[in-house]
Amino acid sequence: MQHNRAGRKLGRTTAHRRSLFRNQLSSLFTHERITTTLEKAKDLRPLAEKMITLGKRGGLHPRRLALKSLPDQTAVKKLFDVLAPRFKERAGGYTRIMKLGRRPGDGAEMAILEFIDFDFSQRQAEKKVAEKAATEKKESLLDKAKKLVSGKGSEGGKADSGKAEGEAAPADDAKAERKAKIKADKAAKALKAPRGPKAGGAKGGGSHGGGPRKVGGGS
Repeated sequence: MQHNRAGRKLGRTTAHRRSLFRNQLSSLFTHERITTTLEKAKDLRPLAEKMITLGKRGGLHPRRLALKSLPDQTAVKKLFDVLAPRFKERAGGYTRIMKLGRRPGDGAEMAILEFIDFDFSQRQAEKKVAEKAATEKKESLLDKAKKLVSGKGSEGGKADSGKAEGEAAPADDAKAERKAKIKADKAAKALKAPRGPKAGGAKGGGSHGGGPRKVGGGS
């Protein structure tokens, strides 16, 4: 006989199954609606409702108990601050299961597990508003970046052109000054040079000038 073997194993070990339920509870409390197989939804539903009852108690000790079963601080915060106050006047039955039919791949029966006050149209409207705000923010940031880049580029171009012109003008002036100085030096040398015959220019004259060379070895 089978004793103390209630519940489904779901083809997993105990640790793997507990980890699976923790992840699904976190997703359920975050998004308030999840899609999973029918067997998982049936096993997850009592766990979620016990967590809601724990959240309705409030206080530090229930929060620590919730964190022990669900180590996701964001999900636990939403459970105690948002979800539990919504079901304050309700004694139980916080979730519902809606069947979706069989999955095409393996034929597993699928279902939606959600809170009973879940408003799909409201969620869709909120999602559209959030997406629109995110798109507008992104576009505004892109426009600011483009304006910043274009303004910086034009100013930089003007600065570079002005700098190039400023550098070119002093270079031309220095070149003209060098040319004028060279011409002045040439003119000064031409005035200082003697106008007589060149030294050693006569025939037969060597390096000793234009006089006759002495023959013999006299003193």
